[in-house]
Amino acid sequence: MSAENERTPSSEEERGGAGTPDNFERLWTPHRMAYIKGENKPTGAGSDDGCPFCEIPKMPDEDGLVVARGAAVFTVLNLYPYNSGHLMVVPYRHVADYSDLDEPEYTELALFTQRSLTALRKASGAQGFNVGMNLGLVAGAGIAAHLHQHVVPRWGGDTNFMPVVGHTKVLPQLLRDTRRLLADAWPDD
Repeated sequence: MSAENERTPSSEEERGGAGTPDNFERLWTPHRMAYIKGENKPTGAGSDDGCPFCEIPKMPDEDGLVVARGAAVFTVLNLYPYNSGHLMVVPYRHVADYSDLDEPEYTELALFTQRSLTALRKASGAQGFNVGMNLGLVAGAGIAAHLHQHVVPRWGGDTNFMPVVGHTKVLPQLLRDTRRLLADAWPDD
């Protein structure tokens, strides 16, 4: 019997239900199931319909994954990130459309987007960014009723075989650790 076969459990029960052994390593991401099932999604369009962006500001920063707070907006880690350090800049007020923001809100949203870029460069050496909003369900907004701007750090080679072939994203850092690093790197006013 080869050494490789000795490492492979012989029955499904011994493998914890992992299926037929095929010599591939598995990267399990069970936390993604909450996103796939739509957990934490609002039940309606109102601020009192379970909107996570209305609930997060009520939490301590570490529990809500809040990186920074302003007068009109806050910056929070995405619970289901595209990349490590994926931030969202969110107005406190429950509004769905960019044109519904008042001047203090869109001004601070722009300022916190700039600060997000600065903090991500300092904390993680990000080489580029995807910044933007998905306004409306048809545009891809996961939570369409509460506007939020994504700031996704990028690095050369961060799109490799895992997402392209394996449809899996590898995130090398726990969200709480990422939040702490970014909060520490957040620029002063």
